[in-house]
Amino acid sequence: MAVKQTAGRTQLGEFAPKFAALNDDVLFGEVWSREDKLSLRDRSLVTVTALMAQGITDNSIRFHLETARKNGITRTEIAEIIIHAAFYAGWPKAWAVFALAKEVWADDAASAEDEFAAFKAASIFPIGEPNDAYAQYFSGRSWLAPVSTEQVPVSNVTFEPGCRNDWHIHHATSGGGQQLICVAGRGWYQEWGKPAQLLTPGDVVNIPAEVKHWHGAAADSWFSHLAFSVPGENTSNEWLEPVDPEEYAKLG
Repeated sequence: MAVKQTAGRTQLGEFAPKFAALNDDVLFGEVWSREDKLSLRDRSLVTVTALMAQGITDNSIRFHLETARKNGITRTEIAEIIIHAAFYAGWPKAWAVFALAKEVWADDAASAEDEFAAFKAASIFPIGEPNDAYAQYFSGRSWLAPVSTEQVPVSNVTFEPGCRNDWHIHHATSGGGQQLICVAGRGWYQEWGKPAQLLTPGDVVNIPAEVKHWHGAAADSWFSHLAFSVPGENTSNEWLEPVDPEEYAKLG
C-alpha cells in the first residue's frame, strides 16, 4: 500500500515545488511504500534512530515518533530503542527524544498501567516481581512469581501485551522439558517449524526436552501461564534468537 504524504506541497509547494514533490512522491510515495523490502514498522525504527543520531528534536522527529506509534512500535519498544541508540548517538540526544516520546505515548502509558492493575487484581495467582534476571531473553516486560519450589518447581509468568520470550530449548539427557498451563489472558505457543498455537485459560502445553519453541502474550492481551519444570537428568536451558517481529505481527 502506497504511503500518502502531502506535507511537502502544503508547506513548500509554492516556494520549492521540486523539493515538495521529491518529499511527497519519492521519499514517501516510493521509498516508504516499499513494504515488500522493509516493513513500515522497521522504517519507522530506522528513521527515528537516524534523526536522533543527528540531534533533530523538532517537529520532524515528533512526526516520525507519532508515525512509529501508528506503525505498531509500543511504548516499551520505543524506550528500548532510545536507550540502545543513546550509547551510539549520545546521552543528551536520548534525553531530548525521551521528552517527546513520553508525550506521544502518554495515553498508552496510562492505559497500560490501568490494564495491568486490573489484570493483577483479577489474577488467582501472584504476579510477583519484574522478571529482571531473564529480561534479556524477553521482548517486552514480564513478571515472575514462584508458586512452589518443592517437588515440582512451579512459577507464574505474566507477560504484558506483545511480550514474548526468545526461541529456546530445554535440554536434558533424560526426562526434562516443561509444561505450561494458561491461567489468564490470551497468548501464543510455537514450536520450530510448526504453526503457532493460541492459548486461552485452561489450555495445557507439554514441551518435551530438546524442542525449540517460544511462548508469550498476544499483541492485544495480558497473559499469564504456570510453568512447570519437568524433572530430568543434566537439565539446562539454551536461549536462542528472538522471535521474528514480522512473523509475530501476523499472529494478531
